[in-house]
Amino acid sequence: MADHHVFARILVLFALALPFMIGENSVEARRLLEATLPEVPELPKPELPHLPDIPSLPKPEFPSLPKVELPPIPELPKPELPTIPKPELPSLPKVLELPNPEIPTIPKPELPEVPELPHLPNFPKPMLPFIPKDTSLDATSP
Repeated sequence: MADHHVFARILVLFALALPFMIGENSVEARRLLEATLPEVPELPKPELPHLPDIPSLPKPEFPSLPKVELPPIPELPKPELPTIPKPELPSLPKVLELPNPEIPTIPKPELPEVPELPHLPNFPKPMLPFIPKDTSLDATSP
């Protein structure tokens, strides 16, 4: 079976090696800043030889071309849509008139009268007993 903890092992090795790599880089960077480079002598710039002058040539003249006459474009007749005859709808059929049926009238029901409630006397409201508030006592620490 394959080992599934390879990534964890690599991560631990990287974490252990990281402080060593950081310490070396800072020392090497300081050494590079303090090191003096040898002076390189400047080389003379190379000189290119003078290019010869090119004589100017006259511009060539082309003969003019004769104008070509194009034949006239033939005209095509404009396309027209054929006229479509209007469809005639048949007339609506005649509906026979039906006599209105007579609906009998229903008498309205009479609601009975609600009797009045007897008058109740006003009773005194009950009072809640008085509860004194808790007073906080200062705690004595030993």
